[in-house]
Amino acid sequence: MVEEGQLLFQLDRKPFEAQLQVARAQLAQEQARLVTAEANRNRIEPLAEQNAVSLKDRDDAIGQYRAAAAGVEAAKANVITAELNLSYTAIHSPVKGLASFANVAEGTYLDPQNNLLTYVAALSPMRVNFSVSENQTLTHQDQVKSGRVRSPKKGDYRVEIILADGSRFEETGRLTFADAAFSQETGTFLVRAELPNAKGILRPGQFVRVRLHGAQHVGGILVPQRAVLQTAQGNLAFIVDAAGKAQVRPLQIGSMEGDYWLVEQGLKEGDKLVVDGGMKLRPDMPVKIVKTLEPYRVEADELLITPESAQPAVK
Repeated sequence: MVEEGQLLFQLDRKPFEAQLQVARAQLAQEQARLVTAEANRNRIEPLAEQNAVSLKDRDDAIGQYRAAAAGVEAAKANVITAELNLSYTAIHSPVKGLASFANVAEGTYLDPQNNLLTYVAALSPMRVNFSVSENQTLTHQDQVKSGRVRSPKKGDYRVEIILADGSRFEETGRLTFADAAFSQETGTFLVRAELPNAKGILRPGQFVRVRLHGAQHVGGILVPQRAVLQTAQGNLAFIVDAAGKAQVRPLQIGSMEGDYWLVEQGLKEGDKLVVDGGMKLRPDMPVKIVKTLEPYRVEADELLITPESAQPAVK
């Protein structure tokens, strides 16, 4: 771990110190020329007013003074450049973060092809890049247009990070960037989130999964996965009608939320859904309910949009 401004590398200062001394000597020389030119101008101008010298002598004196003044300014700029070059010999960390290993050994000659010394990764805030597919984008836009999904105001999604072991990262973040165009190679477009990482749990190059909280499924119902029968005709479920008989309901399901399926169409509030034993049922078969489960209600913010692909966390 290095602090912002901490010295990491020291280049050989001697050549740049010599250049600075030369620049300062040239500045002193130009300043001496300026003093002489100014004194000569001050002597010539009163004499020119008395017609004791020619106008050419006066013009020459003024021109020499201005040239000397310009020479001083140029010499000052050379001194600033030399001081700047000398300051570059001390390589300081631009940010607080974790430093990698040194790519060069002491005494190595540096040139434009061999100038990477190391890198410092700032850990907080951490930026996480991920991709959203074109199909996901179109589906989400269609759901919003039809009123089945309500997006958060101004696209203010809350970003949750799922680590490789399945645990949730303790901090949440916000979206800070979305690319303007889809990638022609992958059919996805890049999105970036930013979140605090004060403990340094996230590292550059790490692969994570991203969940976006904030979209509301209007009228969506969550049902246990075991209640949904996946058949060749599609997704089905059994309900118990008012006469106590099993009836088949085709379902249109959305994303998986933990141990639950999000049912977008096919069920309504108040339906008695068969959770266990559905494989043994047939339509119009009498059903005896032996146990009733309490409805599972969630707040809208618990429903997620999960990108299909993930990219490394980067800074």
